[in-house]
Amino acid sequence: MKHINWKKLVADVTSAAISVGATTVLSSCATQAPTATLTRSVQVAANPDAVWTAIGPYCAIKDWLPPIGTCTQDGASPPTRTLVTKDGSATFVETQTARNDARHTYSYAFVSSPLPVTHYTSTIEVKPNGDGASTVTWRSTYVPDAGKEAAASDALTGVYDAGLASIQAQFAK
Repeated sequence: MKHINWKKLVADVTSAAISVGATTVLSSCATQAPTATLTRSVQVAANPDAVWTAIGPYCAIKDWLPPIGTCTQDGASPPTRTLVTKDGSATFVETQTARNDARHTYSYAFVSSPLPVTHYTSTIEVKPNGDGASTVTWRSTYVPDAGKEAAASDALTGVYDAGLASIQAQFAK
């Protein structure tokens, strides 16, 4: 019967496992795009309370984001909303992750989305900007799908710009 060197066997197996784990981690890092950020702001000719009254309710997004046709909320706490585009071609499911009505801000995260992103989180905030005006800021962090960084950035920038322009137009004097 052959003698087994258990210490050497354990060391070899451990070394192989570390090598495989490191290769897996390195290959997953090599294919995942880095986290991206997007921040867009617009000046609005109305005080923060008036702007928040119009855009703060979680499903009010259907009133100020042009592509959105419907918004339904599940009634849970925190709420999850389902957004469907006007043409019915896309559905987004988003969960509210934070809310502060006194500070005119809420945050949410994608549960599911047709956009080429993962780990998407976003915040919408309204701040005073002097003389009864406001600044609305919409910002996010996300990981674009590998090879689709430009498409993700372009899509989100287009959505943010359209939404903010709509909010600004609602309060144009």
